[in-house]
Amino acid sequence: MYQLIIIGGGPAGVSAGVYAARKKMKTLLIAEEFGGQSSVSDDIENWIGVQNVSGYDLSKMMEDHLRKYEGDIDIKDGEKVLRVEKIKENHYKVITAGGEEFETERILLTAGSHRRRVDVPGGEEFDGKGVAYCATCDAPLFKGKETAVIGGGNSGLEAVIDLLEYASKIYLLHRRDTLKGDPATQEKIKASDKVEIIYNAEIKEIFGDKFVKGLKYVDIPSGEEKTLDVEGIFVEIGSIPNSHLVEGLVDINNWKKVVVNHKTQRTSDPGIWAAGDVSDVYYNQNNVSAGDGIKAVLNIHDDITGQKRE
Repeated sequence: MYQLIIIGGGPAGVSAGVYAARKKMKTLLIAEEFGGQSSVSDDIENWIGVQNVSGYDLSKMMEDHLRKYEGDIDIKDGEKVLRVEKIKENHYKVITAGGEEFETERILLTAGSHRRRVDVPGGEEFDGKGVAYCATCDAPLFKGKETAVIGGGNSGLEAVIDLLEYASKIYLLHRRDTLKGDPATQEKIKASDKVEIIYNAEIKEIFGDKFVKGLKYVDIPSGEEKTLDVEGIFVEIGSIPNSHLVEGLVDINNWKKVVVNHKTQRTSDPGIWAAGDVSDVYYNQNNVSAGDGIKAVLNIHDDITGQKRE
């Protein structure tokens, strides 16, 4: 029986794991992989204390830091959690895809989120045939080709940055009339002659033969349908929290985020905490996730030791 099981290996999970180990709590961390969604980012400039780092290198740094405490914390990586079951108060079972079961008195869910798929005709048909969800991984495949990026948040802007070195032309399509991403990144893409930003665009269809040949979108103000001839489409339209692991056990809002007390990260179930992108945090940032993971573990330690705070 563990005192705590942490589910997830992103910034929230790893930070929580380090603190749990240092507090000598009997803890198991289960992670399918380390680093979270930013592990595929080519260049991260806002991780505090490091001016520039790739997502791969940041993920490795976090994993190495956590593994320094092996012995004080059990680590099971490369394993996917299927669900959490509540046996009784302060007694939970965590079931993995590999068929293993672990029991614990408390849960900290830091399972993050997964990418939202494009739900239009042709979206599923051409997945992997011109439709991509990782510009860092797939941008080199589109050298000299015209491409489109769907989404005006930070992930969409970063996809454009990844494509600048390879694509001959990049259309950035966004449903609203202003971009949502960081102003500094906006300046970079707006300075490039390769990039054309199309605002108020609603994607209607992705078409092609064996591979993508283009997409159709509606100009929202006019209602006019337009076509872009492109050979690559990168989808960056947000993510869906992996809250299904605790569905039915805790309160989850309309956006599938786990509702927490933001002073403690505790959920509606007194034995379950959540931190990072899976929780109803306003700001999905690595630094915020790390802080919330630490906050959760400190509160869990208070719970174990009977410490009360006003």
